Amino acid sequence: MKLTYTTEQQNFRMEVRQWLAENVPAEKLPTYDTKAGFELHRQWERKLHKAGFSMVMWPKEYGGRGCNLIDWLIFEEEYYGAGAPGRVNQNGQLLLGSTLLEFGTEQQKSHFLPRMASSEDMWAQAWSEPNAGSDMANISSKAILNGDHYIVNGQKTWSTRATYADWAFGLFRSEAGSQRHHGLSFLMVPLDAEGVTIRPIKALDGEDAFAEIFFDNVKVPVEHRIGEEGKGWHVAMATAGFERGLLLRSPARFQQPVRKLVQLYRDNKAAADRDPAIGAAVAKCWADAEAYALSAYNTVGRISHGDKIGAESSLNKVFWSELDLLIHQTAMDILGTCGELLSSAALGEEHGYWLNGFLFSQAGPIYAGANEIQRNIVAERMLGLPR
Repeated sequence: MKLTYTTEQQNFRMEVRQWLAENVPAEKLPTYDTKAGFELHRQWERKLHKAGFSMVMWPKEYGGRGCNLIDWLIFEEEYYGAGAPGRVNQNGQLLLGSTLLEFGTEQQKSHFLPRMASSEDMWAQAWSEPNAGSDMANISSKAILNGDHYIVNGQKTWSTRATYADWAFGLFRSEAGSQRHHGLSFLMVPLDAEGVTIRPIKALDGEDAFAEIFFDNVKVPVEHRIGEEGKGWHVAMATAGFERGLLLRSPARFQQPVRKLVQLYRDNKAAADRDPAIGAAVAKCWADAEAYALSAYNTVGRISHGDKIGAESSLNKVFWSELDLLIHQTAMDILGTCGELLSSAALGEEHGYWLNGFLFSQAGPIYAGANEIQRNIVAERMLGLPR
């Protein structure tokens, strides 16, 4: 399949490419799982916003550029191709932002979206609980309505970005005696509110990538609820669809490391070819990344004609998470024992990219809904198989 672009799209690509060439930091920013790195990434996000590149597909009145999703795919290709910093506010911008555009009130959109686009507000997810991981319907944290606000009590865990973020969004059980998908409300909670306690959780690389959030009689205004009272499950499923589907992991997110993988294979071909499976794996990674990109363009075309992604997002999530695993496992197979060196090691600096990616990729089949659950969704809702 050959993709062709309009003159306007080609001009947009060149504008993005030139700006990134002039503005991407010469040195890699510290990880955003540290306080200093988090704030440096926030500054980068603000710079993107000032140039009109933070959320290109959002309406201008909400801090975006008014582009369509094809333009966003073009932007992503150029962004990853330039080696630009990781996007630290994805939880807010790509997940909650999309949710607000679909379900938020005009007041919510006007207040939260511009601050999200500029990263004045940084957001964390507050989905999982000790007894409710991929099975979000088992959520027990409570939000009891008391006049014009909720009283929130409970615990969230594995909350991405919560250690340094300003806000969190998640589901809370707001109807006493309700079970499973019923009686849940979707709330936005300021993390500096009285009664909120944050406890960092270290990731495989030793950084504070996640956190537990404890709520002890936290007051949350009713106007911070998205959607109707007790109807949060419907809202959350849309958010999960954005996370599992196209927005959280654009094709460029995988095309760029695949290009690096091909170069790594070429640089180490003599040793790598001792195992014929390695060359085959490199070829599969390349083909799968390109297939995912073409599928994304197809999906965007359908969305532009009014289609919904629906359960297909679960299929996407399984595909991209397992592609990420294969890319980085193949790189580690090529590097051998050198691939296990930390970037701080004398001989490990050039290979640290692959070890960091390998460690992160291990979480892919778990976050955004475990792949076992996603396969069940595909089987039941796409293939019509019995439970």
